[in-house]
Amino acid sequence: MAAPPATASAPSWCPRAAARRVPGAPVAPASHPGGPRRSGDRFLGVHAKAVSGLQSGAVVDDGVQRPWKLSDARLVLEDGSVWKAKSFGASGTQVGEVVFNTSLTGYQEILTDPSYAGQFVLMTNPHIGNTGVNPDDEESNQCFLAGLIIRNLSICTSNWRCTETLEEYLMKRNIMGIYDVDTRAITRRLREDGSLIGVLSTDQSRTDDELLEMAKNWKIIGVDLISGVTCDAPYEWSDKTDSEWEFKKGQSTESFHVVAYDFGIKHNILRRLTSYGCKITVVPANWPASEVLNLKPDGVLFSNGPGDPAAVPYAVKTVQEIIGKVPVFGICMGHQLIGQALGGKTFKMKFGHHGGNHPVCDLRSGRVDISAQNHNYAVDPESLPEGVKVTHINLNDNSCAGLQYPKMKLLSLQYHPESSPGPHDSDLAFGEFIELMKNNKL
Repeated sequence: MAAPPATASAPSWCPRAAARRVPGAPVAPASHPGGPRRSGDRFLGVHAKAVSGLQSGAVVDDGVQRPWKLSDARLVLEDGSVWKAKSFGASGTQVGEVVFNTSLTGYQEILTDPSYAGQFVLMTNPHIGNTGVNPDDEESNQCFLAGLIIRNLSICTSNWRCTETLEEYLMKRNIMGIYDVDTRAITRRLREDGSLIGVLSTDQSRTDDELLEMAKNWKIIGVDLISGVTCDAPYEWSDKTDSEWEFKKGQSTESFHVVAYDFGIKHNILRRLTSYGCKITVVPANWPASEVLNLKPDGVLFSNGPGDPAAVPYAVKTVQEIIGKVPVFGICMGHQLIGQALGGKTFKMKFGHHGGNHPVCDLRSGRVDISAQNHNYAVDPESLPEGVKVTHINLNDNSCAGLQYPKMKLLSLQYHPESSPGPHDSDLAFGEFIELMKNNKL
């Protein structure tokens, strides 16, 4: 359906007008924070809260105060395209790889997923921010992504767990965001041309050509991003999935000691393993394999993480020294590192898989799960040695989504079985890892 035509004028305050894009309006700097605001009294819901970024007025050339914010930011892609937008969150200039995420919910989990380090995340779902943020949905202790790109920023938040707005959250963490940009057109461009490097800026003193040059000169391939997201020292993890969110029937009566390599691990991966009866020791990405084996663990987890697996040969070497000695489970980056450690190759995908709605087929049973995924690289199954079995494929493009090698006591998945955010179809994979450790004890 075509959008209604923009009107030339608006009432003194109208939230719809505030969120409406006005084609052809001249760009002008936003007015001071003390501009017109709506009190929020008329928003419904006991936890409703106004979002300040949408309510900053602007003064244009005719000197008239407008009750809506005008474009004050640009996204410049390496292909030369320039996208005007409105800013929220932090200000400044940031460079990163632009990827699109097709999840309908869970933007806070996406913001705190370390696997997005070095990337701008574009949400294809047009309406973001309506549930605000809360301290319970964090997947790590900070935001690692370069910035957030959305179509519409909610004019209010209304959720019983909300403690602050999305804009307040991003400002505190110095993360840039833009809205009122054609995310559908950018997504189509990424699908056709592949992931693109972009520069996001609110600095009006920089020209488009300067920003374009920054985008063309910045590289993400071959860069070790894991070292910037891993923990500094080993620690113990004991938190389970909260009882109000627990969906698995029955609890394990056995206990297993698992050492988890933190390549950018998400909290809910640790919570799910703990809920399955595991005692977990988390170690940094560069922790020596000999030190891990000295702990005599029942199993080792190689976690998710950002970037190119070929850029972290030290991690591949660690995996090589551990597989075959104890049961191993790899997730996302861990899956790719296992593929390389076995002698296989990985490659960069055209635009990757990012979202909570990817269909995956378990080739062993024919079962289809809807999975949560976040990766730009994949394992080439043709490069793997004899004996390694491809157990799962992504039904969107038939790429390798899971491996099993009974001789080496390992299994791996390219996607996120903890699914935060996403459906819980793949949670059974943790049970497979438990069975692998249990059988190794016999």
